[in-house]
Amino acid sequence: MLQPYRDQFNAAFSPDKYDDLLYRLNHMTRSSVDFRVAETPCFFPQSLLDELADTGAVLTRQLLENPAYVEASDQTIPPRFCVPNEGPQPNFMTVDFGLVRNADGSVSPRLVEMQAFPSVFGYQDVLAHQYVETFNLDSGLQIHLGGLSDEGYWQLLRDVIVGDHDPENVVLVEIEPDKQKTRPDFRVHEERLHIATVDITRLRKHGNRLFYEHAGREIPIHRVYNRAIVDELERKNIQLPFDYRDDLDVEWAGHPNWYFRISKFSLPYLQHPSVPKAVFLDDWFAHRHLDGLPAERERLLLKPLYSFAGKGIQFAPTDAELQTIPEAERHQYLLQERVRFAPVIATPHGPTQAEIRIMYLWPAGGKLQPAIALVRLGRGLMMGVDHNRDQQWVGGSAALGVVP
Repeated sequence: MLQPYRDQFNAAFSPDKYDDLLYRLNHMTRSSVDFRVAETPCFFPQSLLDELADTGAVLTRQLLENPAYVEASDQTIPPRFCVPNEGPQPNFMTVDFGLVRNADGSVSPRLVEMQAFPSVFGYQDVLAHQYVETFNLDSGLQIHLGGLSDEGYWQLLRDVIVGDHDPENVVLVEIEPDKQKTRPDFRVHEERLHIATVDITRLRKHGNRLFYEHAGREIPIHRVYNRAIVDELERKNIQLPFDYRDDLDVEWAGHPNWYFRISKFSLPYLQHPSVPKAVFLDDWFAHRHLDGLPAERERLLLKPLYSFAGKGIQFAPTDAELQTIPEAERHQYLLQERVRFAPVIATPHGPTQAEIRIMYLWPAGGKLQPAIALVRLGRGLMMGVDHNRDQQWVGGSAALGVVP
Protein backbone atom coordinates (compact mmCIF):
# COMPACT_ATOMS: atom_id res chain seq x y z
CA MET A 1 0.00 0.00 0.00
CA LEU A 2 -0.11 2.23 -1.94
CA GLN A 3 1.36 2.21 -5.41
CA PRO A 4 3.13 4.05 -6.96
CA TYR A 5 3.94 5.92 -3.73
CA ARG A 6 5.31 2.86 -1.96
CA ASP A 7 7.85 1.82 -4.56
CA GLN A 8 8.90 5.41 -5.25
CA PHE A 9 9.53 6.09 -1.56
CA ASN A 10 11.52 2.88 -1.06
CA ALA A 11 13.68 3.60 -4.11
CA ALA A 12 14.42 7.20 -3.08
CA PHE A 13 15.08 6.45 0.60
CA SER A 14 18.51 7.13 2.05
CA PRO A 15 19.92 6.82 5.59
CA ASP A 16 20.91 10.49 5.44
CA LYS A 17 17.31 11.53 4.88
CA TYR A 18 16.23 9.36 7.80
CA ASP A 19 18.86 10.96 10.03
CA ASP A 20 17.57 14.35 8.89
CA LEU A 21 14.03 13.30 9.83
CA LEU A 22 15.17 12.40 13.36
CA TYR A 23 17.08 15.69 13.66
CA ARG A 24 14.02 17.66 12.57
CA LEU A 25 11.77 15.84 15.03
CA ASN A 26 14.09 16.57 17.93
CA HIS A 27 14.38 20.20 16.85
CA MET A 28 10.65 20.70 16.30
CA THR A 29 9.73 19.11 19.63
CA ARG A 30 12.58 20.75 21.60
CA SER A 31 13.21 17.30 22.98
CA SER A 32 14.68 13.90 22.24
CA VAL A 33 12.43 11.31 20.61
CA ASP A 34 13.41 8.19 22.52
CA PHE A 35 11.04 5.68 20.94
CA ARG A 36 11.73 4.18 17.53
CA VAL A 37 10.58 6.24 14.56
CA ALA A 38 9.86 4.22 11.41
CA GLU A 39 11.92 5.02 8.33
CA THR A 40 8.74 5.40 6.31
CA PRO A 41 5.28 6.91 6.46
CA CYS A 42 2.34 4.75 5.35
CA PHE A 43 0.42 5.59 2.21
CA PHE A 44 -3.23 4.55 2.42
CA PRO A 45 -6.23 5.21 0.20
CA GLN A 46 -8.16 8.03 1.85
CA SER A 47 -11.24 5.84 1.44
CA LEU A 48 -9.70 3.22 3.74
CA LEU A 49 -8.85 5.79 6.41
CA ASP A 50 -12.38 7.17 6.16
CA GLU A 51 -13.76 3.65 6.57
CA LEU A 52 -11.70 3.13 9.71
CA ALA A 53 -12.80 6.49 11.09
CA ASP A 54 -16.46 5.70 10.40
CA THR A 55 -16.15 2.25 12.00
CA GLY A 56 -14.54 3.69 15.14
CA ALA A 57 -17.35 6.23 15.44
CA VAL A 58 -19.98 3.48 15.07
CA LEU A 59 -18.32 1.43 17.81
CA THR A 60 -18.10 4.45 20.12
CA ARG A 61 -21.77 5.27 19.66
CA GLN A 62 -22.68 1.62 20.15
CA LEU A 63 -21.24 1.85 23.66
CA LEU A 64 -22.47 5.29 24.67
CA GLU A 65 -25.99 4.72 23.35
CA ASN A 66 -26.31 1.47 25.32
CA PRO A 67 -27.60 2.30 28.84
CA ALA A 68 -26.79 -1.22 30.03
CA TYR A 69 -23.19 -0.79 28.98
CA VAL A 70 -22.87 2.65 30.57
CA GLU A 71 -24.24 1.22 33.83
CA ALA A 72 -21.95 -1.82 33.63
CA SER A 73 -18.95 0.45 33.09
CA ASP A 74 -19.55 2.04 36.51
CA GLN A 75 -17.83 -0.99 38.00
CA THR A 76 -14.63 -0.26 36.09
CA ILE A 77 -13.90 2.95 38.01
CA PRO A 78 -11.98 2.27 41.24
CA PRO A 79 -13.84 4.08 44.05
CA ARG A 80 -10.76 6.01 45.16
CA PHE A 81 -10.22 7.29 41.61
CA CYS A 82 -13.84 8.16 40.81
CA VAL A 83 -13.83 11.86 39.90
CA PRO A 84 -16.98 14.01 40.31
CA ASN A 85 -18.59 16.06 37.52
CA GLU A 86 -18.16 13.57 34.70
CA GLY A 87 -19.57 14.78 31.39
CA PRO A 88 -21.83 12.77 29.05
CA GLN A 89 -19.03 12.04 26.58
CA PRO A 90 -15.23 11.76 26.49
CA ASN A 91 -13.20 14.58 24.94
CA PHE A 92 -10.78 12.11 23.37
CA MET A 93 -11.13 8.73 21.69
CA THR A 94 -8.58 6.43 20.12
CA VAL A 95 -9.56 3.31 18.18
CA ASP A 96 -6.84 0.91 17.02
CA PHE A 97 -7.25 -1.34 13.99
CA GLY A 98 -5.22 -4.01 12.24
CA LEU A 99 -5.85 -5.13 8.67
CA VAL A 100 -6.64 -8.66 7.51
CA ARG A 101 -6.38 -9.90 3.93
CA ASN A 102 -9.57 -11.18 2.32
CA ALA A 103 -9.77 -14.00 -0.21
CA ASP A 104 -10.15 -11.52 -3.08
CA GLY A 105 -6.98 -9.67 -2.04
CA SER A 106 -8.77 -6.72 -0.46
CA VAL A 107 -8.23 -5.77 3.18
CA SER A 108 -10.70 -5.35 6.03
CA PRO A 109 -10.24 -3.75 9.46
CA ARG A 110 -10.23 -5.65 12.75
CA LEU A 111 -10.48 -3.85 16.04
CA VAL A 112 -7.50 -4.10 18.40
CA GLU A 113 -8.81 -1.91 21.20
CA MET A 114 -10.49 1.38 22.12
CA GLN A 115 -9.49 3.94 24.71
CA ALA A 116 -11.20 7.16 25.81
CA PHE A 117 -7.89 8.83 26.62
CA PRO A 118 -5.76 11.38 24.77
CA SER A 119 -2.93 10.26 22.53
CA VAL A 120 0.00 12.15 20.99
CA PHE A 121 -2.03 14.70 19.02
CA GLY A 122 0.77 17.27 18.99
CA TYR A 123 3.70 15.02 18.12
CA GLN A 124 1.74 13.10 15.48
CA ASP A 125 0.97 16.28 13.57
CA VAL A 126 4.67 17.22 13.60
CA LEU A 127 5.73 13.71 12.54
CA ALA A 128 3.39 13.60 9.55
CA HIS A 129 4.47 17.03 8.32
CA GLN A 130 8.16 16.17 8.74
CA TYR A 131 7.80 12.99 6.67
CA VAL A 132 6.32 15.08 3.85
CA GLU A 133 8.94 17.84 4.10
CA THR A 134 12.03 15.69 4.71
CA PHE A 135 11.33 13.24 1.89
CA ASN A 136 9.85 15.89 -0.44
CA LEU A 137 6.56 14.03 -0.78
CA ASP A 138 3.45 15.08 -2.68
CA SER A 139 1.90 18.07 -0.88
CA GLY A 140 -1.54 16.73 -1.79
CA LEU A 141 -1.20 13.80 0.61
CA GLN A 142 -3.77 14.11 3.40
CA ILE A 143 -2.40 14.40 6.93
CA HIS A 144 -5.62 15.03 8.83
CA LEU A 145 -8.95 13.23 8.83
CA GLY A 146 -12.55 14.35 8.45
CA GLY A 147 -11.67 17.18 6.08
CA LEU A 148 -9.69 19.09 8.72
CA SER A 149 -7.09 21.59 7.50
CA ASP A 150 -3.91 22.29 9.47
CA GLU A 151 -5.54 25.38 10.95
CA GLY A 152 -8.80 23.55 11.66
CA TYR A 153 -6.96 20.72 13.38
CA TRP A 154 -5.21 23.00 15.84
CA GLN A 155 -8.30 25.12 16.39
CA LEU A 156 -10.23 21.98 17.33
CA LEU A 157 -7.44 20.89 19.69
CA ARG A 158 -7.51 24.38 21.23
CA ASP A 159 -11.28 24.19 21.68
CA VAL A 160 -11.06 20.80 23.40
CA ILE A 161 -7.99 21.40 25.57
CA VAL A 162 -8.05 25.12 26.36
CA GLY A 163 -11.69 25.98 25.77
CA ASP A 164 -12.53 29.61 26.57
CA HIS A 165 -9.88 29.91 29.29
CA ASP A 166 -6.67 31.90 29.36
CA PRO A 167 -3.95 29.35 28.42
CA GLU A 168 -2.05 30.38 31.56
CA ASN A 169 -4.83 28.75 33.59
CA VAL A 170 -4.72 25.47 31.64
CA VAL A 171 -2.12 22.80 32.41
CA LEU A 172 -1.07 19.50 30.88
CA VAL A 173 -0.71 17.19 33.89
CA GLU A 174 1.46 14.06 33.88
CA ILE A 175 3.57 11.94 36.24
CA GLU A 176 7.22 13.06 36.02
CA PRO A 177 6.63 14.51 32.54
CA ASP A 178 10.31 15.06 31.75
CA LYS A 179 10.92 11.31 32.18
CA GLN A 180 8.03 10.21 29.93
CA LYS A 181 8.74 9.06 26.37
CA THR A 182 5.76 11.18 25.33
CA ARG A 183 7.50 14.41 26.41
CA PRO A 184 8.05 15.47 22.72
CA ASP A 185 4.25 15.57 22.47
CA PHE A 186 4.05 17.75 25.58
CA ARG A 187 6.52 20.21 24.08
CA VAL A 188 4.40 20.59 20.94
CA HIS A 189 1.30 21.30 23.02
CA GLU A 190 3.24 23.90 25.00
CA GLU A 191 4.42 25.56 21.79
CA ARG A 192 1.10 25.56 19.93
CA LEU A 193 -1.39 26.05 22.77
CA HIS A 194 0.79 28.07 25.16
CA ILE A 195 -0.06 25.85 28.12
CA ALA A 196 2.28 24.62 30.85
CA THR A 197 3.23 21.02 31.55
CA VAL A 198 3.12 20.26 35.27
CA ASP A 199 4.08 17.20 37.32
CA ILE A 200 0.89 16.03 39.00
CA THR A 201 2.71 15.73 42.34
CA ARG A 202 3.59 19.44 42.21
CA LEU A 203 0.03 20.70 42.02
CA ARG A 204 -1.16 22.64 45.04
CA LYS A 205 -4.60 22.55 46.58
CA HIS A 206 -6.20 25.39 48.51
CA GLY A 207 -9.79 24.74 49.46
CA ASN A 208 -11.41 23.26 46.37
CA ARG A 209 -9.02 24.95 43.93
CA LEU A 210 -5.83 23.68 42.28
CA PHE A 211 -2.76 25.82 41.59
CA TYR A 212 0.70 25.47 40.06
CA GLU A 213 3.83 27.52 40.52
CA HIS A 214 5.62 29.28 37.69
CA ALA A 215 8.40 31.87 37.97
CA GLY A 216 7.68 32.31 41.65
CA ARG A 217 3.94 32.88 41.11
CA GLU A 218 1.12 30.62 42.24
CA ILE A 219 -1.29 30.41 39.32
CA PRO A 220 -4.87 29.11 39.59
CA ILE A 221 -5.82 26.17 37.36
CA HIS A 222 -9.15 26.37 35.58
CA ARG A 223 -8.78 23.39 33.25
CA VAL A 224 -6.64 20.22 33.39
CA TYR A 225 -5.50 18.39 30.26
CA ASN A 226 -5.11 15.04 31.96
CA ARG A 227 -2.33 12.73 30.76
CA ALA A 228 -1.69 10.95 34.07
CA ILE A 229 -2.55 7.24 34.05
CA VAL A 230 -3.89 5.75 37.26
CA ASP A 231 -2.02 2.48 36.67
CA GLU A 232 1.29 4.33 36.94
CA LEU A 233 0.17 6.22 40.05
CA GLU A 234 -0.64 2.89 41.70
CA ARG A 235 2.45 1.08 40.46
CA LYS A 236 4.77 3.82 41.76
CA ASN A 237 2.74 4.37 44.94
CA ILE A 238 2.58 8.09 44.22
CA GLN A 239 0.96 10.29 46.86
CA LEU A 240 -0.95 13.21 45.39
CA PRO A 241 -1.57 16.67 46.87
CA PHE A 242 -5.30 16.22 46.20
CA ASP A 243 -7.85 13.41 46.22
CA TYR A 244 -9.49 12.36 42.95
CA ARG A 245 -12.78 12.21 44.84
CA ASP A 246 -12.58 15.89 45.81
CA ASP A 247 -15.26 18.10 44.27
CA LEU A 248 -12.70 20.47 42.79
CA ASP A 249 -13.51 23.73 41.08
CA VAL A 250 -11.75 22.68 37.89
CA GLU A 251 -12.67 21.47 34.42
CA TRP A 252 -11.14 18.34 32.91
CA ALA A 253 -10.01 18.07 29.30
CA GLY A 254 -10.25 14.32 29.27
CA HIS A 255 -12.22 13.50 32.40
CA PRO A 256 -10.30 10.71 34.21
CA ASN A 257 -13.34 8.40 34.55
CA TRP A 258 -13.47 7.83 30.80
CA TYR A 259 -10.09 6.11 30.85
CA PHE A 260 -11.86 3.23 32.62
CA ARG A 261 -15.29 3.40 30.95
CA ILE A 262 -14.06 2.84 27.39
CA SER A 263 -11.13 0.46 27.37
CA LYS A 264 -10.44 -3.24 26.84
CA PHE A 265 -13.47 -3.72 29.13
CA SER A 266 -15.62 -2.61 26.18
CA LEU A 267 -14.75 -5.43 23.78
CA PRO A 268 -17.22 -8.10 24.98
CA TYR A 269 -20.08 -5.61 24.62
CA LEU A 270 -19.42 -4.75 20.97
CA GLN A 271 -21.23 -6.38 18.06
CA HIS A 272 -19.65 -5.57 14.72
CA PRO A 273 -17.90 -7.47 11.90
CA SER A 274 -14.64 -5.71 12.76
CA VAL A 275 -14.63 -6.85 16.41
CA PRO A 276 -12.90 -10.11 17.41
CA LYS A 277 -14.63 -12.28 19.99
CA ALA A 278 -13.68 -11.54 23.61
CA VAL A 279 -14.93 -12.64 27.04
CA PHE A 280 -14.03 -11.77 30.59
CA LEU A 281 -11.86 -14.43 32.14
CA ASP A 282 -14.24 -15.04 35.05
CA ASP A 283 -17.04 -15.71 32.53
CA TRP A 284 -14.81 -18.16 30.69
CA PHE A 285 -14.09 -20.07 33.90
CA ALA A 286 -17.81 -20.14 34.68
CA HIS A 287 -18.85 -21.52 31.27
CA ARG A 288 -15.70 -22.92 29.61
CA HIS A 289 -17.33 -22.40 26.25
CA LEU A 290 -18.76 -19.25 24.76
CA ASP A 291 -20.19 -18.78 21.30
CA GLY A 292 -17.63 -17.71 18.74
CA LEU A 293 -14.49 -17.94 20.87
CA PRO A 294 -11.92 -20.28 19.23
CA ALA A 295 -11.23 -23.51 21.09
CA GLU A 296 -7.60 -23.68 19.94
CA ARG A 297 -5.34 -21.97 22.46
CA GLU A 298 -2.91 -20.72 19.83
CA ARG A 299 -5.77 -18.56 18.56
CA LEU A 300 -6.29 -16.84 21.92
CA LEU A 301 -4.79 -13.90 23.81
CA LEU A 302 -4.98 -13.11 27.51
CA LYS A 303 -5.04 -9.38 28.24
CA PRO A 304 -5.20 -7.41 31.49
CA LEU A 305 -7.90 -4.76 31.20
CA TYR A 306 -5.80 -1.87 32.43
CA SER A 307 -2.29 -1.71 31.07
CA PHE A 308 -0.45 0.33 28.47
CA ALA A 309 2.08 -0.58 25.77
CA GLY A 310 1.13 -4.26 25.71
CA LYS A 311 2.19 -5.00 29.27
CA GLY A 312 0.92 -8.34 30.58
CA ILE A 313 -0.38 -9.78 27.31
CA GLN A 314 0.03 -13.57 26.96
CA PHE A 315 -0.21 -15.48 23.70
CA ALA A 316 -1.79 -18.95 23.67
CA PRO A 317 -2.29 -19.08 27.46
CA THR A 318 -2.42 -22.58 28.96
CA ASP A 319 -4.84 -23.79 31.63
CA ALA A 320 -2.00 -23.67 34.15
CA GLU A 321 -1.27 -20.04 33.29
CA LEU A 322 -4.95 -19.09 33.52
CA GLN A 323 -5.23 -20.82 36.88
CA THR A 324 -2.43 -18.69 38.31
CA ILE A 325 -4.69 -15.63 38.14
CA PRO A 326 -6.54 -15.36 41.48
CA GLU A 327 -10.27 -15.91 41.20
CA ALA A 328 -11.00 -12.47 42.66
CA GLU A 329 -8.95 -10.82 39.87
CA ARG A 330 -10.25 -12.75 36.84
CA HIS A 331 -12.87 -10.13 36.01
CA GLN A 332 -9.93 -7.80 35.27
CA TYR A 333 -8.72 -9.94 32.34
CA LEU A 334 -9.96 -10.67 28.83
CA LEU A 335 -9.64 -13.88 26.88
CA GLN A 336 -9.75 -12.79 23.28
CA GLU A 337 -9.63 -14.19 19.77
CA ARG A 338 -6.23 -13.53 18.25
CA VAL A 339 -6.33 -12.00 14.80
CA ARG A 340 -3.37 -12.47 12.49
CA PHE A 341 -2.89 -9.21 10.68
CA ALA A 342 -1.68 -9.04 7.11
CA PRO A 343 1.75 -7.52 6.38
CA VAL A 344 0.54 -4.81 4.00
CA ILE A 345 3.52 -2.44 3.95
CA ALA A 346 6.33 -3.40 1.52
CA THR A 347 9.73 -2.41 2.93
CA PRO A 348 13.35 -3.28 2.09
CA HIS A 349 13.29 -5.55 5.15
CA GLY A 350 10.22 -7.45 4.06
CA PRO A 351 6.43 -7.09 4.34
CA THR A 352 5.42 -5.33 7.54
CA GLN A 353 2.22 -5.15 9.57
CA ALA A 354 0.52 -1.84 10.30
CA GLU A 355 -1.65 -1.06 13.29
CA ILE A 356 -3.63 2.11 12.62
CA ARG A 357 -4.89 4.31 15.44
CA ILE A 358 -7.71 6.68 14.56
CA MET A 359 -7.57 9.64 16.96
CA TYR A 360 -10.76 11.59 17.64
CA LEU A 361 -11.59 14.88 19.33
CA TRP A 362 -14.99 15.53 20.89
CA PRO A 363 -15.66 19.09 22.06
CA ALA A 364 -18.43 19.61 24.60
CA GLY A 365 -21.71 20.07 22.76
CA GLY A 366 -20.07 19.14 19.46
CA LYS A 367 -19.65 16.01 17.40
CA LEU A 368 -17.11 13.20 17.50
CA GLN A 369 -14.47 14.29 14.97
CA PRO A 370 -11.77 12.04 13.49
CA ALA A 371 -8.65 14.18 13.51
CA ILE A 372 -5.45 12.28 12.63
CA ALA A 373 -4.11 8.72 12.40
CA LEU A 374 -1.07 7.20 14.07
CA VAL A 375 0.52 4.03 12.68
CA ARG A 376 2.70 1.45 14.40
CA LEU A 377 4.76 -0.77 12.12
CA GLY A 378 6.04 -4.12 13.33
CA ARG A 379 7.04 -7.61 12.29
CA GLY A 380 6.88 -9.34 15.67
CA LEU A 381 4.08 -10.65 17.86
CA MET A 382 3.58 -7.21 19.40
CA MET A 383 3.11 -3.94 17.53
CA GLY A 384 4.24 -1.42 20.15
CA VAL A 385 7.42 0.52 19.44
CA ASP A 386 9.08 -0.99 22.52
CA HIS A 387 8.65 -4.47 21.04
CA ASN A 388 10.36 -3.63 17.73
CA ARG A 389 13.31 -1.58 18.93
CA ASP A 390 16.03 -3.79 17.38
CA GLN A 391 14.54 -3.89 13.88
CA GLN A 392 14.53 -1.46 10.97
CA TRP A 393 11.61 0.01 9.04
CA VAL A 394 9.37 -0.51 12.08
CA GLY A 395 8.16 1.74 14.90
CA GLY A 396 5.97 4.81 15.10
CA SER A 397 4.80 6.18 11.76
CA ALA A 398 2.12 8.36 10.17
CA ALA A 399 -0.78 7.68 7.82
CA LEU A 400 -0.81 9.77 4.66
CA GLY A 401 -4.06 9.63 2.75
CA VAL A 402 -4.09 9.35 -1.03
CA VAL A 403 -7.08 10.88 -2.78
CA PRO A 404 -7.72 9.55 -6.32
